Amino acid sequence: MSHMRITKVYTKAGDGGETRLVGGQKVRKDDLRIEAYGTVDELNAIVGIVRVEIERSKSPAKEANQLNAWLEQIQNDLFNLGSDLATRTADRWDSMRLMGADDVIRLENEIDAMNEVLEPLTEFILPGSGPVSAFLHQARTVCRRGERDTVRLTEAEDTNPQAVKYLNRLSDWLFVAGRWTAKAMGEPEYLWDRDR
Repeated sequence: MSHMRITKVYTKAGDGGETRLVGGQKVRKDDLRIEAYGTVDELNAIVGIVRVEIERSKSPAKEANQLNAWLEQIQNDLFNLGSDLATRTADRWDSMRLMGADDVIRLENEIDAMNEVLEPLTEFILPGSGPVSAFLHQARTVCRRGERDTVRLTEAEDTNPQAVKYLNRLSDWLFVAGRWTAKAMGEPEYLWDRDR
């Protein structure tokens, strides 16, 4: 395993509105690639907040440990995905970790496991219930934005087709995890009242 050493956080290289991709190419900071992996980075930060809230919550240990383990894997996935999005196809290296079909299937299996204990929905959910659930729903909305950003990128450049699939499935995962967490904590699920 290679280790990265960051000795200086500020370089001033981006002061002119440009930055470099993993392969060294200079691009504007509003480039589609930067938008895509920037949103994935924002999503990862919110997942980190969820993990902090799990530690502060009174959720049952079994469910808390399971959710935390799943989210830790997702955070690593998101770093790998961000690296993938920051690297043009021609600049990938042999051992580069790319999102694959197995990652999507893993999310689907976890969604199925969570759904086993949930009642079917009869209406849209109002995000809330408790802090962990609410932040999971916020993560879901940012994930959807990341998906939209990545779709725009795929229309302009060659990208890993599994990136969009992973983000699409992850947004579903985050939605179900928000419901699953609320149930595990005994928190109410607020449904949209169309007449209010």
